[in-house]
Amino acid sequence: MTGASAQQALRRALADTGVIAANRASGRIGLSVDSDGIRTRRTGVHEAGSLRVRFPNAKGDILEAVLINTAGGMTGGDEFSIRISLGERARLLAGTAAAEKIYRSTGADANVALAIDAAAGSQCLWLPQETILFDRARLSRRIDVNLAADATLVMAEAIVFGRSAMGETVHKGSLRDRWRIRRGGRLIFAESVRMDGTIACKLAQSAVAAGAVAVATVLVVPGNDDSVAAARAVSGQFSGEVGLSAWNGIAVARLCAPDGAALRRDLTLLMPVFGASLPRLWLQ
Repeated sequence: MTGASAQQALRRALADTGVIAANRASGRIGLSVDSDGIRTRRTGVHEAGSLRVRFPNAKGDILEAVLINTAGGMTGGDEFSIRISLGERARLLAGTAAAEKIYRSTGADANVALAIDAAAGSQCLWLPQETILFDRARLSRRIDVNLAADATLVMAEAIVFGRSAMGETVHKGSLRDRWRIRRGGRLIFAESVRMDGTIACKLAQSAVAAGAVAVATVLVVPGNDDSVAAARAVSGQFSGEVGLSAWNGIAVARLCAPDGAALRRDLTLLMPVFGASLPRLWLQ
């Protein structure tokens, strides 16, 4: 039996005995914040499993929350759930301490569920660092946001297919990403993305990414043509390609860059244009 065959046999044996399932990482964050009219403070924090949340500037006029995955990454079978609730007039800037790494899976998906509820007059900035997919990684993510009619949201999610600086290529894998955004009880944005199989070949296609390996979506609510015009005014400084549009009271930016570093530079340039304060960890 070859070394590769022996490893496959061992994985099957471990799966059959439930050892792999028993060692899967799981984590949950439940965070509630409220405002006294001057400052935003946390009113409820629930942590379970390998997820933690810390607050580096609890004295600011906007509360900053930093999520930490103590497992150091995710792989097939891992499950993370994050629920954030903002009270009236609360202001929250939430992100992650580091890029989230999705490692190779033997078959199951790594599952992430994010839910945000924002009450009247509140502002939520969801600005995590990049999600990095390794070769043969499998990620299934669901994002559900419920905004009051006058709540505001700036959300940026970036995905990098392999670390270019390390010479990594995502030959195969799976990505399923589902977004549903509601405002005042009305669905205003719905998107489902699915990419699987030969990821590198698909990214190489001109109609997909033309060889780029880093992509991001930025969603701004409320957003309009003025938001888009302000972003287009700095378009000459972008390292990659950026597409901008506005409709039905929202603005969306699509970014595509040759690598994660270029994508980070473009996001750092774009976010202040949309009125979003950058997490300090982005700038270190």
